[in-house]
Amino acid sequence: MMLIEKTTVPQSALPVAEFKDHMRLGSGFADDNAQDPVLETYLRAAMAAIEARTGKILIAREFEWTLTRWRDSHRQPLPVAPVGAIIGVTLVDRDGNETLTGPDAWVLEPDSQRPGLTATGACLPAIPAYGAVQIGLLAGFGPEWDDLPADLAQAVMLLAAHFYEYRHDVSRGTPAMPFGVTALVERYRAVRLFMGGQS
Repeated sequence: MMLIEKTTVPQSALPVAEFKDHMRLGSGFADDNAQDPVLETYLRAAMAAIEARTGKILIAREFEWTLTRWRDSHRQPLPVAPVGAIIGVTLVDRDGNETLTGPDAWVLEPDSQRPGLTATGACLPAIPAYGAVQIGLLAGFGPEWDDLPADLAQAVMLLAAHFYEYRHDVSRGTPAMPFGVTALVERYRAVRLFMGGQS
């Protein structure tokens, strides 16, 4: 399985001005915007860390997920959430020939933790032997910063500030994710069940 980010978070969606206010950085100077590229870097890093920890995509963008077999022939859980749309489901044979399946064969089943691609009939389209299926999807809470839940937005600000504050500290004793951030994102982490247990 391989998940590829096809589009990136646009610069216009990043809350650089809000981050400056959060950091209480000085303003009114001729070089007010000199640090904007640095602040943008830490915002992107914080978002990536929170997305990796929770499996939730913050700002909407396109992804392509490739897999070689269905976990279940009737419903395939998707690797991220929330998913707003399935862009396409393409079967690829061993020679690289592609066949786009029709949306009459599957439907997006929305779910806040584990959305899925569900067959409209008995089963999902058959993946060719030694081939794969590529699922294009649009994931994220929305295209703008204001679309994020308030607690996740706050977690990004806290973590980006933490990264900024410790940007010159390479000691191993510096925690990668402060407790306050962990507390804010904990309820968004997906719970996986295996053989009656949880992980």
